[in-house]
Amino acid sequence: MSDQLKYDEIGYWSEIKLDIIKEYASAYSRIMSSQTRPQFYHLYIDAFAGPGKHISKSTGEFVPGSPENALLIKPPFHEYHFIDLDKQKIESLENMAGIREDIHIHLGDCNKVMLDKVLPNAKYADYRRALCVLDPYGLHLDWEVVFTAGQMKSVDIFLNFPVADMNRNVLWRKPEDVSSSQINRMNRFWGDDSWREEAYSPSPQMKLFGEKEDEEKVSNEMIAEAFRRRLKKAAGFANVPAPIAMRNTQNAIVYYLFFASHKPVAEHIVQDIFKKHTNRRGN
Repeated sequence: MSDQLKYDEIGYWSEIKLDIIKEYASAYSRIMSSQTRPQFYHLYIDAFAGPGKHISKSTGEFVPGSPENALLIKPPFHEYHFIDLDKQKIESLENMAGIREDIHIHLGDCNKVMLDKVLPNAKYADYRRALCVLDPYGLHLDWEVVFTAGQMKSVDIFLNFPVADMNRNVLWRKPEDVSSSQINRMNRFWGDDSWREEAYSPSPQMKLFGEKEDEEKVSNEMIAEAFRRRLKKAAGFANVPAPIAMRNTQNAIVYYLFFASHKPVAEHIVQDIFKKHTNRRGN
């Protein structure tokens, strides 16, 4: 493996995220494997897979990533699809996969790979189901992927809602100062420009004095709730529990972890997992 590969250092809340996904993936695989009438063929998909492992900021030791955790789950998934843009990370994944024929490694833009190569393997009519992890660092995911998964009725997703990237680059106090390239990034992630109406509200001070209405940014929680409604109404996921907030060492929210499914039982399982992890605190 190339010595140019640098493993990501992850903090406490990222380790919590990995625990949450691992716990649900284990329950999901048990449930899918137990179905006999009909029998289901279930897939695990990681669209931003990375090299398969990370380095813990707190211990300096390796931490299994989503791909490595998934491969340890019993009973196993029938297929695994790992996607990444970085050749060194792909090489690491290939080394991890070895000669296993149930693991499929994809080099390329996950938005195209998901739509063209991966999601077609999880068609509802073929009794195929999938658990998909969409964990971008920032606004690198296209809404079309989320929408397609929602319309398929056969895919559960975990989705990283990168509110820190949004606040840093798009959701400014003066939205007219935001560059068109950043607006386009947000539009692709959200699916259209309706985020503008959700992210800003008229200033109360301007309303009070009857002046021309100015706008101010709403809270992170309100933006996340607007996206939750969008997952339900626009993408078509029937069951979307409130997301869990992921924080940095200063306790500021960096992103929200969403879950979306078409099964009420899946939502109940994730709500219990979220509740268990919400009050955990790191150093």
